[in-house]
Amino acid sequence: MDPQHAWQIAHTQLEIQFDRASFDTWLKHITFLDYNAQEQLFVLGVVNSYALDMLQHRLYTNVCRVLSDAFEQDVTIRFELVKRQPPSHPLPSAFPKYDDDDNGDMPLFRYMAQQPTDQLAQPLHQQVQRPQFGDVPQNDLNPRFTFDRFVVNRANYMVYEAAQAVAEMPNGVYNPLMVYGGVGLGKTHLLQAIANECQGRGLYVIYVPSEAFVNDLVIAIRRKQQAMFREKYRRADVLIVDDVQFIAGKESTQEEFFHTFNALYTFNKQIVLASDRPPDELTTLEDRLRSRFAGGLIVDVQPPEFETRVAILEMWAAERGVAVERDVLEMVADRAPDNIREMEGVFNQIVAKARFAPGEMTIERAERTIDRFEQPRNHFNRVTIRRVLEETAVEYRLEVSDLVSKRRTKRVNAARQVGMFIARDLTEASLPQIGDAFGGRTHSTVLHSCNKVTEELEFDLNLQAHIDAIRARLLGE
Repeated sequence: MDPQHAWQIAHTQLEIQFDRASFDTWLKHITFLDYNAQEQLFVLGVVNSYALDMLQHRLYTNVCRVLSDAFEQDVTIRFELVKRQPPSHPLPSAFPKYDDDDNGDMPLFRYMAQQPTDQLAQPLHQQVQRPQFGDVPQNDLNPRFTFDRFVVNRANYMVYEAAQAVAEMPNGVYNPLMVYGGVGLGKTHLLQAIANECQGRGLYVIYVPSEAFVNDLVIAIRRKQQAMFREKYRRADVLIVDDVQFIAGKESTQEEFFHTFNALYTFNKQIVLASDRPPDELTTLEDRLRSRFAGGLIVDVQPPEFETRVAILEMWAAERGVAVERDVLEMVADRAPDNIREMEGVFNQIVAKARFAPGEMTIERAERTIDRFEQPRNHFNRVTIRRVLEETAVEYRLEVSDLVSKRRTKRVNAARQVGMFIARDLTEASLPQIGDAFGGRTHSTVLHSCNKVTEELEFDLNLQAHIDAIRARLLGE
């Protein structure tokens, strides 16, 4: 192919791949000057020193790749400063004349250079718009995910040591490092701990969930910016991809990730991956990717032992500044044996109850809090005070008029207290609203009734049976 024609094709491709502002600033006015067949060297002309510097140091790889594709063989490029032909129309009077002694600078730069220095608050190179790489969520890191906060036990000791080794010496023997395990066991914690550690030492780290990688590729394809997509991922010192199993079945994503993996691995850049399964079980993933994943160190994250779960809960309690009894922590650890995220959710319920509701957090109170968390209110079957009155009356074989009357017999009084207790538990009514609905009682009477039922529930199984029956009918259970 004729070299000049090849450059014209490449120039058109660059216009498609770059955004308009970047192309107009740096690439639009490049001209073909010469081609050295022996050295396979293209000589291209640029019109000012600013564009020359940008093309030589920032955009050389992009331009060379596109030109090599157009010419159908690998080439090199030399950029040279050339004088631009004066424009056919006169420049506005605000700008100085442009002539052959301008040293290749565009009129705008000469005009700005002649202005008083106090008008240029920033250096000129900072005022020139430069091509920007698309946003990569490499800094989307949780500062709480550090190695110090990862509680180590016998089950996950190996994966912890491997992650620390990679963080201390990227590009070492554990490349790639692949961590796999079930949900909520700490894979993301370890990956972000590696990212935080490497980033703290000045390395360029990209931490990205696989979904974000896919979305970034889709946007690049839609905007015809694949070259920029490749450039920003392949210049990383450490690439960390979480939930890599989700790229299975996406052919374009697997193709791009394969080449990105190879490019980074070739230049000894660290790659860290996380998945819910080992590579040989990712059956919908291409063989060439699975073989590369299996070529490094593969470690699994095991569910923490009971003692480790208790230690994690003690750490959380200390961080939040709350005092929780040991037996309560052990009960929480026993409720969530296989998932740290679920255990944190249960723990947060306990902490919230301890902070916002007065009284000591006993084991019985903690169990009731957790039971309520595991069986949340049914907002689609809204419970009203009227319905509570009706169901309580049915349970105790009374009339609603008995519960709202002034009668204070033992049976009526017990039923009325239970009704108030359930109304406070299942409705959004305030204490005064409940008191009004139960015959004009004061809010202190309602509070006394609720506290009394709470105390009696600890030893009165018959009372618990009545309350469970009323709740079941109200919630449609």
